[in-house]
Amino acid sequence: MADCIFPSVTPADSVLSAYGLCQTSDIEEARSIGEHIFCKNTIYSRDPQFNTRVNYRRAGNLGVGRMTYGGETIIDPDVMESFALIQIPIRGREFIECDGKPVLFESEQGAVLNAHARTRIHHMPNTEKIIVRVDNDVIKHQCQQHLGRTLQQDVEFKMGMALNTPDGRSFVQMLAWMCDVLSNSGKVSPLLSKQLETTFVGMLLNCQPNNYSVELHEDKGQSIAPSFVKRIEQYIEEHAHEPISVGDLAEFAGVSTRSLFSAFRRFRNISPMHYLKEVRLRRVHDELQQAQPSSGTVTAVAFRWGFSHLGHFTTDYKRRFGETPSETLMRS
Repeated sequence: MADCIFPSVTPADSVLSAYGLCQTSDIEEARSIGEHIFCKNTIYSRDPQFNTRVNYRRAGNLGVGRMTYGGETIIDPDVMESFALIQIPIRGREFIECDGKPVLFESEQGAVLNAHARTRIHHMPNTEKIIVRVDNDVIKHQCQQHLGRTLQQDVEFKMGMALNTPDGRSFVQMLAWMCDVLSNSGKVSPLLSKQLETTFVGMLLNCQPNNYSVELHEDKGQSIAPSFVKRIEQYIEEHAHEPISVGDLAEFAGVSTRSLFSAFRRFRNISPMHYLKEVRLRRVHDELQQAQPSSGTVTAVAFRWGFSHLGHFTTDYKRRFGETPSETLMRS
């Protein structure tokens, strides 16, 4: 299986061979390593073949590894609060239960363990896998960039990942390239780390079904939204610097406020006022990117675009762009 999926430059069972982090038959030491990389956990095993081996390397907000427990093992981790874990099999199998839903992890089936999910893993003898740990904030931020709006819910992926489909094969080919880079490179520059992160998360969002897949794959040019929705969007873009109410938008479009809300919810999955806030956040972001750090303009720019509560504004801004307004200004 490994020889079929991974390129010959770095066979799957040699990934990150120069980055050994742990090899131990001591359960407590294995548990400690798991806590260091992932989260608090409990490990159960009476198999004499138990021998944990972990090769692991960080690249920005990604952690890529190859690991095995050797013998039959049960791993009972705490909830992964801040990251998702992607697992691709090299050999063997695992029985995974995630929030009460089972999935069989084997030759043609990988797994995506979402952040905040309760997970239990039954690791069978002679199983080895490639793992990728990715911060949940990175997934959310990149999805927001693709959709052009703030997400109201975290990205939730389907747990089972079919590797024998076109999308599954494309994802694993990308992962093989990433493993080649990390296995055969010395220092990984911030620029390369960012490229790896962006490519990996982009492919994950594209290839693995999730609660935003419909929107991510939607051709905006083929939208069947009523014409008044598009007119209102254009109006907001042109008048975002002015005071605008729901009544103003409904009057401009010649529809009731109920019809206005209904159309935006159905075709844009947000309210018209939320759309207005997104446009204004984008305008603030654009201005701060062009401003001088010494000008101290965050408050002035925020007020100019209608954000009177700076605490709420900062929270919304960071959720949308992954950094505070002051951090954007300092990078300008």
